[in-house]
Amino acid sequence: MAEGNTVSGAKKKSDLADFVIAIACALGIATTLLFLALLPVSRHLAGAREYVIYWATGQQLTHHANPYDPDQMRQLEHSAGFAGQASLVNYMRNPPWGLPLALPLGFLSAHVAALPWSLLMLALLILCVRILWKMFGQPSSHQAGSHLDWLGYCFPPALICVIMGQTSLFLLLGMVLFLRLHRTQPFWAGAALWFCTLKPHLFVPFGIALLLWIIVTRKYRIVLGALAALAFSCGITTLIDPSAWSQYAHWAHTSGVSNEFLPCLGVALRNLINPNIKWLAFVPCAVGSIWVLDYFRRHHEHWDWMEHGSLVMLVSILVAPYCWFYDQSLAIPALLFAACRTQSRTLLAVLGLLYLAVEIQPLFSPAPETALYLWTAPAWLLWFLVARGSIRSGATAQYPVVAGAAL
Repeated sequence: MAEGNTVSGAKKKSDLADFVIAIACALGIATTLLFLALLPVSRHLAGAREYVIYWATGQQLTHHANPYDPDQMRQLEHSAGFAGQASLVNYMRNPPWGLPLALPLGFLSAHVAALPWSLLMLALLILCVRILWKMFGQPSSHQAGSHLDWLGYCFPPALICVIMGQTSLFLLLGMVLFLRLHRTQPFWAGAALWFCTLKPHLFVPFGIALLLWIIVTRKYRIVLGALAALAFSCGITTLIDPSAWSQYAHWAHTSGVSNEFLPCLGVALRNLINPNIKWLAFVPCAVGSIWVLDYFRRHHEHWDWMEHGSLVMLVSILVAPYCWFYDQSLAIPALLFAACRTQSRTLLAVLGLLYLAVEIQPLFSPAPETALYLWTAPAWLLWFLVARGSIRSGATAQYPVVAGAAL
């Protein structure tokens, strides 16, 4: 009788977790598909999101104009339907070697290019989750939790990237390819890290751990691959726009980006103490960098990029001095890994509830740059720590990482 009650209780927990995850994923999928369906028939949607920044950049590049010219960029963005303030202008803030990504958009109108660009973001998300799922062993359909890959496909910050046309999923692709290839093809693993250089400020503790690991393991082919990819992209950028480097340098000194409010720990700390002291935004990053030195020292002999790198990446997101909500797409490998390993159905239900909280938050705070989004990065980190603790406290991993494809 006791055994029957145990089985019944386990089933109830499983049903609750599956139900919450299904609701969260269904809501995310429905919202995204509705947006994609409306995009071809609504010209307003093309210009009302951040995709228009990349389109305007592509237009400037194809016309051999300055992609950092405020007047021309403002004119292009508003002609595409940008609904912001008349005085507001947005730029592609990635380093100049990222400009070639926007070049193809310059050959199409804002309305025509809008759907293919969002579909590209969706394809990147699907590809990344598929690669991760194969690495985690692809649980068979009869196993409980065998559809946990939907937690990756429906991760709210990633779906926001698809809807807004943001490029953070390129960074996710670079990290996932590195994790997949670093053992067997280190040169190409290093080349894949080029995508991560599009927003290097998101990877400071992660990058420190990576450099230390390369030195300890003598994986210098990763460095060669990264340098080769960076040199190639810089060459392409120079061919497209030889003046891009000086134009970007001028923009960086005059843009006023450091005065913006972003929902990240460093900016919140700066604004809390003194908004005029810019270096305060870097304090959490400095603390995270010191922490990772000690963390690597304690674990370098058995370093595993999925087990240890996941925590380092989540910390990197938390302490980044400049991080938008959709940049948290980089948390997918860590959360999916922990979700596949934990046997706690309660924790999976909690993760589903976190998804739901993020998905309904736009009803109360439509703009993702408000302080109401400060809670998400700490929430992903805290959930991961608790899930990892549940594994260490006695739970056996249900879905071991496939040998040879392990991280």
